[in-house]
Amino acid sequence: MAGAIIENMSTKKLCIVGGILLVFQVIAFLVGGLIAPSPTTAVPYMSVKCIDVRKNHHKTKWLMPWGPNHCEKLKDFDEAVSRQIEANDIVFAVHIPLPSKEMSPWFQFMLFIMQLDIAFKMDNDLKENAEITLDVSLAYRDDMFDDWKEIAHAIEIRKLKCTFGSPKTLESEGRHYDCDFLPFMEIGSVAHKYYLLNIRLPVNERKGINVGIGEIKDIRLVGIHQNGGFTKVWFAMKTFLTPSILIIMVWYWRRITLMTRAPVLLEKVIFALGISMTFINIPVEWFSIGFDWTWMLLFGDIRQGIFYAMLLSFWIIFCGEHMMDQNERNRLSGYWKQVGPIAVGSFCLFIFDMCERGVQLKNPFYSIWTTEVGTELAMAFIIVAGICLCLYFLFLCFMVFQVFRNISGKQSSLPAMSKARRLHYEGLIFRFKFLMLITLACAAMTVIFFIVSQVTEGHWKWGDITIQVNSAFFTGIYGMWNLYVFALMFLYAPSHKNYGEDQSNGDLGVNSGEELQLTTTITHVDGPTEVYKLARKEAQE
Repeated sequence: MAGAIIENMSTKKLCIVGGILLVFQVIAFLVGGLIAPSPTTAVPYMSVKCIDVRKNHHKTKWLMPWGPNHCEKLKDFDEAVSRQIEANDIVFAVHIPLPSKEMSPWFQFMLFIMQLDIAFKMDNDLKENAEITLDVSLAYRDDMFDDWKEIAHAIEIRKLKCTFGSPKTLESEGRHYDCDFLPFMEIGSVAHKYYLLNIRLPVNERKGINVGIGEIKDIRLVGIHQNGGFTKVWFAMKTFLTPSILIIMVWYWRRITLMTRAPVLLEKVIFALGISMTFINIPVEWFSIGFDWTWMLLFGDIRQGIFYAMLLSFWIIFCGEHMMDQNERNRLSGYWKQVGPIAVGSFCLFIFDMCERGVQLKNPFYSIWTTEVGTELAMAFIIVAGICLCLYFLFLCFMVFQVFRNISGKQSSLPAMSKARRLHYEGLIFRFKFLMLITLACAAMTVIFFIVSQVTEGHWKWGDITIQVNSAFFTGIYGMWNLYVFALMFLYAPSHKNYGEDQSNGDLGVNSGEELQLTTTITHVDGPTEVYKLARKEAQE
């Protein structure tokens, strides 16, 4: 009788909680799809060729492509040849943003890629594995009449990967190569209204600098930044979700501390998962609106890495705690084989991120992929992380298989067990299957929406309604994993309800002091590992 009551109560609570979470999940997708604009915007820029004939090219002089103090311009390089202007006296100037516009801190970051227009010429052909040397300077100002202030200056080398679709004959002169985009610059904040890029291509034939790179006609840039409207929606979501997860986390840990036993490993891991989710949610990005925090991209990568490492660790430990055999697993050291690859893979990705975005804090033009050593190092870190991820999933699949195999064996012997043990094993089986179901659903939704966002044009239009698919993907998946953590802490928190001494002694065959969780597992108030004692005893029998 008591078992049926508990089961009905559990089913009813799960239905209510599941319905509420489903409503919030739909809202999370709709917020991104209907309210938020596209996450990012790409803006093309064409550089202006300026003449700088000052001696030694004094660096305090910034060349503006347009405006009242614009530079002396060149239409093309034929004009430079006719006027006997050397390549070292030509500066490619790019003003960010375009005329009559301003940048905003709500844009959060700026990412630039470069495309070179290189023409074929018989006496100036593009050599194989050619490298181009860029002398780049970046400056800012917040008023159109202020002086430019330098942010960064660097000399960077980029490898040219170009193809030519026609025979290299006199008839093909003037046709352009098809060149890959080059990584150019990344800044983790947009704290100023105006930015200026001055790009030089220094030529030194004796040292072989910028020799054999073909005839460069123009330099084009594509700037990518986050949309301000999307940033506001994203900040609002983080501001709302932070107290929600924080409250359920405090409630969850309070339920555990009210028990007279010590917390078991699974409870600690769920709590740690809640902490890592809260760490992601805390909207410290609000401060980036008023402060020039260029490290926010790196900080965001670190926060996500911690959460994903905790999530992968939780799945392993959850499977191990439901193995239902005689092994004692209520300690983290028992999972070193499975958790080890997670730690190694996370460390490799952290080092890779520090080598890329960590260096960009000082030099926004740096890219680890521009040199052979950097490329090999980056690939080594990524390959090691990939191997660790494969090992992890092999361990996880093996553990899931073992759990389902043990479940099949236990289900056949459930009718012969005492009611206490039967309820214990039914609870283990139920909560394992339930979590596997919602985990697979979350993983499937993440993969499906990612694929949809990549293959679609970015938005769907139904009549007068426009749905931003990419924004819906970001807000929906972000909200989904928050709801996943919320559901874990709510459903797997220890219950302190006592169903009475008569029911406990008569139907369940356990002491009146024993308590029942929502998942019908039994936890003894006098011992820290009663669940594991019951599991070991039944396995031994």
